[in-house]
Amino acid sequence: MMTREIPPIYENILETIGRTPMIRMNALAKDIPGEVYAKVEYFNPGHSTKDRMALKMVEDAERDGRLKPGGTIIECTSGNTGMGLALAAVIKGYRLICTMSDKQSKEKMDVLRALGAEIHVCPTNVAPDHPDSYYSVARRLNSEIADSFFPNQYDNLSNRQAHYESTGPEIWEQTQGRITHFVVGVGTGGTISGVAQFLKEKNPSVQIWGIDTYGSVFKKYHETGEFDPQEIYGYITEGIGEDILPKNVDFSLIDKFEKVTDRDGALAARELARKEGLLLGYSCGSAFQGLRQLKHLLPPDAVTVVLFHDHGSRYVGKIYNDDWMRERGFLREEWKTLGEAVQGRAARPLVTIGAEEPINNAIVQFKRFGISQLPVSDGSTYVGSLTESHVIHALTSGEGGIQQLVRTAMGAPFPTLPATASLLDGVKAMGETFNALIVRSQDADHIVSKHDLLAQLA
Repeated sequence: MMTREIPPIYENILETIGRTPMIRMNALAKDIPGEVYAKVEYFNPGHSTKDRMALKMVEDAERDGRLKPGGTIIECTSGNTGMGLALAAVIKGYRLICTMSDKQSKEKMDVLRALGAEIHVCPTNVAPDHPDSYYSVARRLNSEIADSFFPNQYDNLSNRQAHYESTGPEIWEQTQGRITHFVVGVGTGGTISGVAQFLKEKNPSVQIWGIDTYGSVFKKYHETGEFDPQEIYGYITEGIGEDILPKNVDFSLIDKFEKVTDRDGALAARELARKEGLLLGYSCGSAFQGLRQLKHLLPPDAVTVVLFHDHGSRYVGKIYNDDWMRERGFLREEWKTLGEAVQGRAARPLVTIGAEEPINNAIVQFKRFGISQLPVSDGSTYVGSLTESHVIHALTSGEGGIQQLVRTAMGAPFPTLPATASLLDGVKAMGETFNALIVRSQDADHIVSKHDLLAQLA
């Protein structure tokens, strides 16, 4: 039986930060070359790796006078840094104000409030310099509140230094210097850059892989040096990716970036819980999925460490909630038939049009129901299909304008498949010819567009 050292008595909760365990990956690492280990950061008291740098930023600010006794800490956070700052604020007697984007989980906000933090919720889909962004609101509050300190985790290099001083050395010691690859999600950049600096000083050949998300600028900037605003769009994954370039991200230390979709990150997190017993946060799933996507680059003797940022308790209403996952189409592997894909449409009867009606009626139907295609019926069967493209072609090449009859403009009938047919059957039936199909169930017929079907398969 393995003996374990009994931990000492600590003076306060802050002394328990760091010295987190490393755990071998088993079931999910069978097809990944070499050895795979997880650096599990939810063993920190605030349940995330951010405890390390939150305390470092506070103590550095105390030393140089930026944070005075009884002062106020104001930070923009996705939740985890706020948690680390909240612990520090409780023990050291500071007021804490956190600005957060509205995509962050309710659990994160509730936990911060439980520790006495004040929360300002800001819109996600605004530019970083917009006055309502969570960056701008934090800066404004900092300018308005006397004796306040804005750590600014994105550009505060104490963030990076914390991981250089603690996380990096722990990983090196725990792997006995054998580590060959380090994989981690990238948000503020402090974790990846601090750990990378330490590891590469020990062994320059250690590969550092950063995991990014779609909608973030990191990967393209790393590969091209171009900050491309066209790369920026909304995403659901929490804790990684940015629409800015934080000073803590040292791109020269990162060997490769890999992007992971919102869906794949969520599904990987759920799989880690069920097959490895690790209840982890959203970005942890993304980090492991990124490793899976890059496993072909690993040599047989690789020793890979994946850092798992935080605990899954903050996501029980999101990625660990089946209803939330289904609403976003993330559990599409459960939708094996077309019938399951149209469940819940009983209250939405199929809209059709007659072959002898004028095209104008079709235009009215398109606008009224917000649709772009109509099955054409003779009252007993489908005799054709009418799309916006059919209408535009008829109006620009025929005579009679909008009073032309539908039969003069319609195309071939949409494919009709039974509800028991698979999603793949539906894709094959539409092919390149049709942009929709009819699903025939016991109660009624329903139309499924190519966009709807592909969205469920993506």
